[in-house]
Parts: sequence; C-alpha cells; structure tokens
Amino acid sequence: MTSPYARELYVAELAVQRATLLTKAVFHEKAKGTLSKDDKSPVTVADFGAQALIIAAIRKNFPDDEIVGEEEASTLRENDDLRSQIWNLVKGVRLDDAGAEEVLGGPVEDEGQLLEAIDAGNGVGGARGRIWALDPVDGTKGFLRGGQYAVCLALIVDGNVQVGVLGCPNLPVDDSAPLSVDSGMTGQTDGEGRGVLFSAVSGQGAASRPLGRGALGHPHKSIAMRTLSEADISAATFCESFEAGHSSHSDTAAIAARLTISRPSVRMDSQAKYGSIARAAGDVFLRLPVRGRAYVEKIWDHAAGDLIVREAGGVVSDVTGKPLDFGLGRTLKGNTGVVAAPRGVHAKVLEAVRAVLAENEGGK
Repeated sequence: MTSPYARELYVAELAVQRATLLTKAVFHEKAKGTLSKDDKSPVTVADFGAQALIIAAIRKNFPDDEIVGEEEASTLRENDDLRSQIWNLVKGVRLDDAGAEEVLGGPVEDEGQLLEAIDAGNGVGGARGRIWALDPVDGTKGFLRGGQYAVCLALIVDGNVQVGVLGCPNLPVDDSAPLSVDSGMTGQTDGEGRGVLFSAVSGQGAASRPLGRGALGHPHKSIAMRTLSEADISAATFCESFEAGHSSHSDTAAIAARLTISRPSVRMDSQAKYGSIARAAGDVFLRLPVRGRAYVEKIWDHAAGDLIVREAGGVVSDVTGKPLDFGLGRTLKGNTGVVAAPRGVHAKVLEAVRAVLAENEGGK
C-alpha cells in the first residue's frame, strides 16, 4: 500500500533537487543578477529561475493545487535583458536521469512558460485545500555572501503542513557533522561531501539524503533531534539568523545566559537552521522579534522546516508558545517569532524566551 503523500514527496524532492542545479551554478558566479524588491530585500536570477523550475514541476503533476511562491515576474516582463538572462539559465537545467526529468515534465519550454510559471506562485493561501509554499532561494543574503541558503518547498493541506523538503547545497552530507561558529560564515562550498536534501511527511518521520544531479539514487536516512533534558540543557547549541535585522542577537545571548549555555550561537541564513537541528547538528533555533521592526513572517520561510523539526522529535512554536499557523494566508500573522527545540527542553527554552522579552518590555 502506498504511503500517504508518497507521490507528492517524490515530486517535491526531485523538483528541489533540479532547482539546486541552477542555484549552484549561479552561486559560483560573481555577478548574480541582484535586484531590490519593494521591501528592500534582495532577489537574484537564481530566485526567479528556481521558482520557475519548481512551479512548472508542480503544475505538471498537481495542476489543481494552489501555489504560494515568494517571487513574481512583473520586473522580468519589463526588463528584456534580465528575462533573457534568466531564460538562458533555466532552459539548460535538467536532471541527468531522463526518467526523473520526465516526471517533472521536462525542461521549461520558452520564455512565456517561464513567466507564467513564476507568476503561478501568486496563491493567497488559507485554511482550505492543497497549497504549496515555495521559497526558491531562502537566505538570499547568505547566498550572495557565500554562506548558507536553502531551496524550500512544502505542501499544506487544510492549514496543516503535510510534506516538507529542504535542499541545502552547502551543508555537509554527513548527518553527524556538528555545527560550528563558522558554519554560516562566508566561504561555504557545495563541493565534495556537501549538499543535503531534508524531507518529512506528517506522521512518517524526517529524513535526509545527499543532493544529486539525477534520480533520487540514495535511500532516505532517518534523522532525529538530540535528546536533551532540562538537566543537561547547558550543553545545547543555539542557532539564530545571521542578520541581526532578522532576529535579536542580544536577546538570544541573554536567553543562553539564563539557560547557562556557554557555547556561542551559530549564525546562519535560511531554513538550513531547521535542517541542522533536526539532525542534531545543533539543538535550538530562535527567531526573535527585533525591537523597532514590525515584521510578519511568511509561510514559505518556515513551512518545510517546521514539519521537518517536528517529525524529527522537536517542538516548534512562536514566542508565546502557540504552534505556527499556516492557514491564515501568505503570512504567519497569528504568530510572533519562532522557538524550535527538542521536546524535552522546549518548555524550558520558552520560559527563558518569555522572561527576556518581558524584561525588554519592562525596560522601555
């Protein structure tokens, strides 16, 4: 009997793997075709190209599903040179295995299909139906500086994440390799021994396999978070966003001090943090509100990672303890911040988070 969502997982893994062929090619270029969006965040030719490739594969296999993607193609319709640059990247991307490529519908046919695929990510999201959440290059700033990034895809059904896939080209394949303070710094590589594909299906656990160039040739390897109790929480490794504008570094330091954690936090971009703690390379991921910055998280920035951590034995909540709600549209407007940790210590970490944030409120 076929496992629930087996087809969706297979297509999602192949689609993400194919998209990383493009992102890795752009990663090694000095000029990455960078633009600034309306919110001042950067976007590259890799973001547009990867979104087109993944959405084309979803539409081929699940034509009735809604897609919520980060990018849209209006700029490309107005900029012939940029559109041509992206098309030249996308048209040459295909998996080495013909059968796997056929599953995804083959190459994108022309510039018209390119633009249509990108704009098909304009779904509104919500609590009903099948909705794919896509971030084609999560951690664009890390991508630009030569750090960590991820290609992220999740299937949300009636508001609940059912399938999650993360392609992390610059993380080690070895699940036992611990994070270090250098893991998110400039100078990362997708060379030998690098590139991992994380995945999870609700109720079926989390897994990893090496990223490849063709069929999914390596079997899934189950992954699990490190088992920690409140008594040994001082041995935990924290992960946080590389950018101080994305998460309060000073609050993370204060929370670590409360928990008697002396190891320095590992700062890296993207949902690679979720994958890293899911396989016990790190332990706790905090994304904390930045004072003076009103920001609502997007569903594509968390959906896949949230499921992978929970299926690996962790708990994911916001800073108030509520689960992340992916049924409210394109954003997590019902949540503030993220606290992800092993089940045995999540409550303790959350207690410290609340205490530090309360002190900040009292000190205004």
